[in-house]
Amino acid sequence: MYKLPYFTETDHENIIAFIRENPFAIVTGFGEKYPVASHLPLQLHIKEDGKMFFSGHLMKNTDHHKAFEKNEHVLLIFNGPHSYVSASWYTEKNVASTWNYITVHAKGKIRFTDEEGTYNAIKAITDQYEGADSPASFENLSAEYVNRLIKAIIGFEIEVTEMDNVFKLSQNHTAETRKSIVDHLREASDSNAHTIASEVDKRID
Repeated sequence: MYKLPYFTETDHENIIAFIRENPFAIVTGFGEKYPVASHLPLQLHIKEDGKMFFSGHLMKNTDHHKAFEKNEHVLLIFNGPHSYVSASWYTEKNVASTWNYITVHAKGKIRFTDEEGTYNAIKAITDQYEGADSPASFENLSAEYVNRLIKAIIGFEIEVTEMDNVFKLSQNHTAETRKSIVDHLREASDSNAHTIASEVDKRID
């Protein structure tokens, strides 16, 4: 990661909030020849002792599934908003343009569940995004269909052992330059630029 102290978020609650707002993660691991990666929705669980876990499910017998059966170590990448920042907006000229972004990385160990755990993982993620009265609610799925899913899908739990982050939001520039960056980003049509503008604005002294 691009690790510099002023680009590191130290407020744990802000990091947790970011993860909850961006739960569709890249889950990476070690394949036989190349790294493997899947894009998966994850659910965050924090135990009473503060330990963090993620749960989810993936297709059985994929390169990813097979890789994780051989090596339990995983890296989760949570990507958030990002935007180009032109050096023409700086008060100090003749310096490089850059890219502002927010990302959180979590390292951990994956454990696959049994069929009951897979059932619970499918139900939990469906219940999170579908109301009880939705035609697509878990309760409206037939038992036969769910049983077929469980044969093709496997649930998992990841225990987090290490976390890191980059909240790169022009903290290394003067307040005047950051205000200029905010103004220019807010003029853009890109929603990512607007979100980055708000995050930069929050951190102006």
